[in-house]
Amino acid sequence: LHADAAALADLAADGVSVKLITGDDERVTRHLCEAVGLPVTDLLTGHGLEGLADPAFALRCEEANVFCRVSPALKSRIIQALRRRGHVVGYLGDGINDAPALHAADVGLSVDGAVDVAREAADLILLEHDLAVVHRGVREGRRTFGNILKYLLMGTSSNFGNMLSMALGTLILPFLPLLPVQVLVNNLLYDLSEVPIPLDHVEAEVMRRPHRFDVRHLRDFMLVVGPVSSVFDIATFLILRYGFGAGPALFHTGWFVESMATQVLVVLVIRTPGAPWRTRPHPLLLGTALAVVGIALVLPWTGFGRELGFVPLPASYLGLVALMVVTYLAAVEFVKRRFYRRIATA
Repeated sequence: LHADAAALADLAADGVSVKLITGDDERVTRHLCEAVGLPVTDLLTGHGLEGLADPAFALRCEEANVFCRVSPALKSRIIQALRRRGHVVGYLGDGINDAPALHAADVGLSVDGAVDVAREAADLILLEHDLAVVHRGVREGRRTFGNILKYLLMGTSSNFGNMLSMALGTLILPFLPLLPVQVLVNNLLYDLSEVPIPLDHVEAEVMRRPHRFDVRHLRDFMLVVGPVSSVFDIATFLILRYGFGAGPALFHTGWFVESMATQVLVVLVIRTPGAPWRTRPHPLLLGTALAVVGIALVLPWTGFGRELGFVPLPASYLGLVALMVVTYLAAVEFVKRRFYRRIATA
């Protein structure tokens, strides 16, 4: 019971509201809540809920945290009412009477010792009879969500920027900005650099409260950050074409190197809403990103690079790329901060 009380406190601290729904008597239910350390803020009985219309029913379900003498059908109705109020609901049960509620919940949880019907209705089976396992699952889920969001924010904004650059490049160049095989190599190296993202540290802000996947947030970030990449790409086009008089081979090589450096290293900025130097990336993520940029720099001097159509770059251009990468990362950091500041004040 002490372990359950600690797990309930941890869940509450991470923004997870715990509600008890049972068919037991009110006195038994209150004793159980006291034993495990679950404060009873509002207790409802099945009889008091059955006569309520749907709006009032949903409101009372949201306010109360303990429900007793509840039938299987009413358990399911409570779960559905909470979901309609905008909550993501997990339900833990092990009996035949819990099957409808397990089906109705966003995530149905049962235990390995539960009856067959409950195990079949559940989405997850807990092998340890410990609420701390649920808390660890919530934490791991949020960490996974945070890292997936990093990849999506970076991938969509980078790809949108590259697509825009390619479209604009075809209007001002007599040849393609990159050959198809060079685009494939670019994508392969880029994806390789992002493999360690699941290992990365996730900010306390993400771990502290629940989050929902918001497509509008993803779209807005893409539309704000993506064009920044395109601005630097177009600047690269102009420098290569008019500053170095680049033909197709030199142009392809120059943009390939600049594009790889910017789209790979920008993960170090995008991975956190705050200042990137305050939360260090996972060493493997940092090492892989730097290694991929190094491969892109060395590739034009190799036989394989020549097979791809690349040629060695002038040293003056490489120095210019370094300056552009630093400027680009600073610009993305500036735009990112304004983006999140606007969200915070909205």
